[in-house]
Amino acid sequence: MSSIVVKTLSEQAYEILRERILSNDMAPSKPIRQDALSKGLGVSKIPLREALTRLEHDGLLISHPNRGFLVRPLTIDEAEDVFHLRMTVEPEAAADACKVATDEERAYAEQVFIKLRALSDECSPDAVSINRQFHLALTAPAKRSVTQNVLLKLHLLSERYVRKHLEPPNREESAFHEHQLIFDAWMARDAKLVKKLIKDHTKGTLDDLRQQLQAE
Repeated sequence: MSSIVVKTLSEQAYEILRERILSNDMAPSKPIRQDALSKGLGVSKIPLREALTRLEHDGLLISHPNRGFLVRPLTIDEAEDVFHLRMTVEPEAAADACKVATDEERAYAEQVFIKLRALSDECSPDAVSINRQFHLALTAPAKRSVTQNVLLKLHLLSERYVRKHLEPPNREESAFHEHQLIFDAWMARDAKLVKKLIKDHTKGTLDDLRQQLQAE
């Protein structure tokens, strides 16, 4: 029997603002006007500040004593840092996970992949969020709680860059083809191939981002 989950105002504000940030609807490096935001969301300043503080902890906002909270800008340096960390941690975690995944965990990974396939021709917030779920589903069976928490944060930090990466035409099709190869290797429990494919996939995304961000 499903239970009703009641979210606090802070949690609701957090989810709304996180989606706005991840979809690049909030301008980077521009101070957030908390009075206007509080009024627009229909929440008081206390739950709003709790949400903003949580987003700062996620690495999506930065704060300055005299300017308040600001959305972190997309930068080449941050992209390099985040994606290099993913290349260091994620391939091995996924490779280990594919060898020990239970039938239930494999079924869940397949379920997420089917959702990803259904959104493979669009660069929507849902598609990018499912992309994150897919990658995390491939590492979760390794049962490395610290690694999984690190990867969750890295994927949240990289999500805006993934959306940026998918902006050019036909990128969604190419990305899904790579995801298909990764998924097939993972389901076949081919750890060596999984490790290589995920590393190549992440490196390719970073290579594209370098060109995109340098061109701006």
